[in-house]
Amino acid sequence: MKMPRLPLSGQCRCGQVKIEVTAAPIMTAACHCTGCQTMSSSAFSLTAMVPSSGFKVTQGKPVIGGLHGAQQHHYFCDHCMTWMYTRIEGVDGFLNVRPSLFEDHAWFVPFIETMTKEKLAWAQTPATHSYEGFPPFEDFEMLMGEFASSNASHT
Repeated sequence: MKMPRLPLSGQCRCGQVKIEVTAAPIMTAACHCTGCQTMSSSAFSLTAMVPSSGFKVTQGKPVIGGLHGAQQHHYFCDHCMTWMYTRIEGVDGFLNVRPSLFEDHAWFVPFIETMTKEKLAWAQTPATHSYEGFPPFEDFEMLMGEFASSNASHT
């Protein structure tokens, strides 16, 4: 995968909410959980995990949608309801952005896929690593290192 040229600019479908990413993704993923299937109206959701310090909303005010629980906060455009990004409670280092929102998203390839025990039988991704659930916490350092190494030669 060729890493994207920064900054990355993106927007919701109607253009009322715009975002900018100024730091390279630390990992990419496809999630097959039934919640992501429902929220994305697709077989899986796509995610670019980006450092929180390298993300900002440059226009508009996203609203929380999806599940309104204490652990995950899914942010949507309040007009067109595009699912834009997710912040996970207690995880301050990164957030999950929907990469298809970026003006340039041709670079995106999922590095890991998660929740494959819930995936649709026909759904396939080119992910390097596959997990029936979420990766164990202790795997994240190895996964992020491998992702960075595999992309260092493609920047």
